[in-house]
Amino acid sequence: MQKRENLLYVGIDLHKESHTAVMVNCWNEKLEVVVIENKPSEFRKLVEKINRKSNHLGLEPIYGLENAYSYGRSLAVWLIEKGYIVKDINPALAYDQRKSAPMLRKNDEHDAYCVATVLINQLHTLPDAKPKDNEWTLSQLVNRRDLLVKDGIRFKNGLHEQISMAYPSYSKFFSEIDGKCAMYFWKTYPSPVHLQAKTAEELTIEFKEISRIAKKDKAELILDCVQNDGNTFREYQESRDFITTSLVRDLEHQKEELAGLDQEIEKILLSFDYKLTSMPGIGTSVASKLIAEIGDIRRFSNADKLARFAGVAPVKFSSAGKGKEQSSRQGNRQLHGLFYFLAVTMVSKPKNGVPNHPVFYDYYMRKIGEGKTKSQALVCIMRRLVNIVYGMMKNKTEYREPIREEKQ
Repeated sequence: MQKRENLLYVGIDLHKESHTAVMVNCWNEKLEVVVIENKPSEFRKLVEKINRKSNHLGLEPIYGLENAYSYGRSLAVWLIEKGYIVKDINPALAYDQRKSAPMLRKNDEHDAYCVATVLINQLHTLPDAKPKDNEWTLSQLVNRRDLLVKDGIRFKNGLHEQISMAYPSYSKFFSEIDGKCAMYFWKTYPSPVHLQAKTAEELTIEFKEISRIAKKDKAELILDCVQNDGNTFREYQESRDFITTSLVRDLEHQKEELAGLDQEIEKILLSFDYKLTSMPGIGTSVASKLIAEIGDIRRFSNADKLARFAGVAPVKFSSAGKGKEQSSRQGNRQLHGLFYFLAVTMVSKPKNGVPNHPVFYDYYMRKIGEGKTKSQALVCIMRRLVNIVYGMMKNKTEYREPIREEKQ
């Protein structure tokens, strides 16, 4: 174990364009301040200044970065590759250190000093920074995919708004507004005025070029609905038609980008050698989100710590030996939402009445029988899922179906 008095503590406040580093000794004395731009050519200058100071004092430098996985990721990777010790400082710890001062100050130099103070006080409990390229790239792909999915929802809502004015009965002939035939129809016939003199036979031929299963009944239904809706033409119809076709183009582009992203995610998932998709209910999208949010599974020594990180484990509030456990509102809320989604999926019953996962459903009903509410029973399912996901990632094993207890 390293002795605190033998180290030179370097706290770094990270920003998009620049970083501020403060050198501090074990007695919390500020020695020097260095400001650099956030680019690799400046990193060497920072290290050279720190090395000169550490050699002069006969100390070994140790770096503390406030969230080494965001703006400071490039610096963290560079320092680790050069063989330096880099600790990841949770921003909440630096915030608490800053708030504990009798006079509140907020500037880059003081923030860096607070990071260095946390590094001194919690040296042996802080985690090492381990920014890996595959984990970072996967998280970027997952974030990009989430944004595209949200864009698709906005585009479809906008298309619903436009189509409902031009075709009030559109839901009768297209159950999915973004299907192949539907997208072709909205782009070619954004309003009924473009359907004038169009016969059912001609429309059927066009649909068959898009989908082989297109039938004449579909075209006849469209024309009948348009006729029964009456005249929906309004002034400035051309401008609204442009909006409709523009939204269709956006949806088509969104689908192409989404398909490309899914391919990239599938490729990068191979580098992790995890077999999460072998578990029912976990597809490529959910598996990639789990890995992106959890990161390096080795930083959790057991499943209990992963459960606390995900906000699944209860928190005990007590005083004078009295108190009770309550559900946690802390932890990674994205990861918490993923486990909640999985728990609901496991105990859900599709239209056939058979639960998606009989073993989890039996466990869910048993907990309800013990007096727990449905929400509490779902938390129990989430806790079990945490154990399973942790074991699969830790040992890189496939999912093994639990033995189902036969009812007496």
